[in-house]
Amino acid sequence: MPRSATVNRELRERSRERILSAALETFAAKGYEAASISDITAAAGVSRGLVSYYFATKEQLAAELLDRWLDGIAGILNIQGTPDERLAGIIDGALMAAATTLPIQRLAITLMMQPTTHDVFARVEQAKSGRLSLVEDAIRDVFAARGAADPAVEEMLLRATLEGVTVKLAIYRETFPLEAIRTRLYAGYDLPAPTAPLPIASPAVDRLRAK
Repeated sequence: MPRSATVNRELRERSRERILSAALETFAAKGYEAASISDITAAAGVSRGLVSYYFATKEQLAAELLDRWLDGIAGILNIQGTPDERLAGIIDGALMAAATTLPIQRLAITLMMQPTTHDVFARVEQAKSGRLSLVEDAIRDVFAARGAADPAVEEMLLRATLEGVTVKLAIYRETFPLEAIRTRLYAGYDLPAPTAPLPIASPAVDRLRAK
């Protein structure tokens, strides 16, 4: 009996997701430049033709992963509460994302920083410009509600700080004292101290060393 259109659609979606997962794992293990479509095909356990059917190039795979990463950033639009509660939620959301999605964070950092791949990141970011502007405006609204003299500068400074934390966490995952940094961020913005730690392991403050 032939498969229904619904079953075929579900199978196609599963195959596509398997390819994307394999691409992320391969990029994390080998780096974007060194990873090949053949590597991704082998990791996914599918044919080269199937990968090419969904993604003609390695750049398209990276772009799709980045697209999802940027959509994740837009999750802050759903944070509700007072300005202080929203700011705390933005900080916690960014720290949790940095700690729990390291492979995609590392891919994003690589594509941003490497001259040969920066254009890939720029194209994806431009395609998401409207949604990212909503995120920026939401953060600026929080700072405006808290009485900031220049909400735009405060938004940029917060993002730069959180992105710096993400970079350090990607490099020093085993020694980065995330909870202590979180507490310091709260204090720096005159927020009440966190009432509970984030649900992830965080070492005590010592020295940042790669392991």
